[in-house]
Amino acid sequence: MSTLTPADERQHLTLLGLAGFASMASMRICDPMLVVLGQEFQVSTGDASAVVSVFAVVYGVLQLFYGPLGERFGKLRVVSLAVSACAVFSAITALSVNLPMLVIMRGFMGAAAAGIIPLSMAWVGDQVPYERRQEILAKLMSATVLGMMSGLWFGGFAADTVGWRSAFVLLAAMFGVAAVLLLRRLRQQAKRQAQSVPVAAPGLWAAFRLTGQLLGTPRVRWILTVTAAEGALVFGAMAFMPTHLHQQFGLSVVAAGSVMMLYGVGGLLYSQMARRWLAWLGERGLVRTGAALVVVGLLVLAWGSGVWLGMLACLMTGLGFYMLHNTLQVQATQMAPAARGSAVTLFACSLFFGQSTGVLLMAQSVDQGWLAYAFTAAAVGVSGLGVLVYRLVGRH
Repeated sequence: MSTLTPADERQHLTLLGLAGFASMASMRICDPMLVVLGQEFQVSTGDASAVVSVFAVVYGVLQLFYGPLGERFGKLRVVSLAVSACAVFSAITALSVNLPMLVIMRGFMGAAAAGIIPLSMAWVGDQVPYERRQEILAKLMSATVLGMMSGLWFGGFAADTVGWRSAFVLLAAMFGVAAVLLLRRLRQQAKRQAQSVPVAAPGLWAAFRLTGQLLGTPRVRWILTVTAAEGALVFGAMAFMPTHLHQQFGLSVVAAGSVMMLYGVGGLLYSQMARRWLAWLGERGLVRTGAALVVVGLLVLAWGSGVWLGMLACLMTGLGFYMLHNTLQVQATQMAPAARGSAVTLFACSLFFGQSTGVLLMAQSVDQGWLAYAFTAAAVGVSGLGVLVYRLVGRH
């Protein structure tokens, strides 16, 4: 377990939080842009949603590689290089001249960002005892939730005012700062460890083979399946919430992005009170309450009228999702302690494969005006998912 001092732990978490902030902002920044991108490139909103789905697909696929790379070369080192690549690809994305180029560059951004949050979670799993892990992961989640909120708001603001390209310029600057700080920290750590006896890392092929062995474990497969369903149902719906708020509730693009920030506020309410929520409800209570809030939130969003109902729905859905998702994250960090990097990146792979599937299915409904029905179907799915996760947590 951890050999870090409390001060070192705080510094590492701060830098990983900064990287996670930028990563999540980059993931969600295109959600409120879809209508504007469709208009600029003269395609439907459903077609423009490829900039969301390609990020999720590539993000998921690359997890199969980042897990073994983290085991072989060190999780912090791989995170630092991934953040550096994000800075470069974000800058190039701002220069996109047509939709195909934008989609391709979003794919490269997803490929680079894939190495940040999951390996950061795995690092926490390595360094923090299980009894503190829910709380520490919630703190790391605070940074990613703030990133999501900022991405949603600034994506809409930029698309409505200064131009969507400026959003990617700002992302490039944030990734650049995070990369410099992480690489500096990594060099300082390497100097301190130079005098210690090195710990043998597994060979790269052995690390990849270990991933295959994990997939043969029933408990791992069960958690990954449930996680994929969560990604499809919740993240798939989330990608089109700003579009629904714009079309159904009559909000401007920037206003829809601002209302969606309440989804992140719900996540912050959970993450800042994670210890209390856990004491009040327990892990199974978090699952039950979280699933119920997501179901009600999606139904209110689908069929409600009035901006205040849309705001309430976003807040409830965010709070419920993070109650449910953080419980799954903790399970993921413990499902294979001897290969935590590979296990957690498989978890992320499953989540974003699910998201990409959900986005593709939702995209079919948006151009037909069926989003309300799609949100309702997602709510029904989440109710069943909550039952499965409740049983999973109780069994283990």
